[in-house]
Amino acid sequence: MTEPTVTTSTVTTSIAGAVATVTLDRPGAMNALSKQMRRELAAAMRALEADPIVRVVILTGAGERAFTAGLDLKELGSDTDGLAAANAETADDNPVKAIELLTKPCIGAINGVAITGGFEVALACDVLIASANARFADTHARVGIMPGWGLSQKLSRLIGPYRARELSLTGNFLDANTAAAWGLVNRVVAPADLMATAEALAADMASIDPAFSAAYKKLINDGYAMTFDDGMALEAARSTAANGQVSAAAVEAARSAVQARGRNQ
Repeated sequence: MTEPTVTTSTVTTSIAGAVATVTLDRPGAMNALSKQMRRELAAAMRALEADPIVRVVILTGAGERAFTAGLDLKELGSDTDGLAAANAETADDNPVKAIELLTKPCIGAINGVAITGGFEVALACDVLIASANARFADTHARVGIMPGWGLSQKLSRLIGPYRARELSLTGNFLDANTAAAWGLVNRVVAPADLMATAEALAADMASIDPAFSAAYKKLINDGYAMTFDDGMALEAARSTAANGQVSAAAVEAARSAVQARGRNQ
């Protein structure tokens, strides 16, 4: 079932079945994150989190040039007060926080450049599929603004501190294929295949029980923030609590479905 498309001045949300697609829609401005777009993107994510029908979210940018070029520097050049709202701890004006608070999987379909704050928005997603046109850059140091959405901590954990320092202390671009080789994105596809690839992956994720998907995502995220030993202990505790409620009949019913799916893949 396809729901009506919801369009604000900067963000478009469309829902098809259990999958919502959120599009940053300022292509003439490289989808730059104005104060209004940040607020509207955060609101869109909160609405999708509350929607019981939606199981997976895809986030992308309008056009092929930019996922998002980051904070709107033209806007900040006349009013730096916007930085305080951008770093808000709540999800009201902070789109990265709103994405991170999703209990549902969020797939970033990176269609063009993801720069600085846009890079941080991409890193808030759970999975990244990149167009061959995608490029990533951290220009915080060149602009003279410290990151506040997690880039300084997430990037080094994803690609290692040496590579992270290279990117952040030069401001140089990272192309899509190198990003894949470094483990920053899951895969690179032709621009024409980007949305179809993201939608197919979303359909697979949407076929998982939403409560279980949310619990598993939380286990991965919570454990990743811990030491390895603490993460293992967390898994053991949650596994014991959850698996003790699973019946043999449920396992048997799932087994045949999993085997049938495997034969068709």
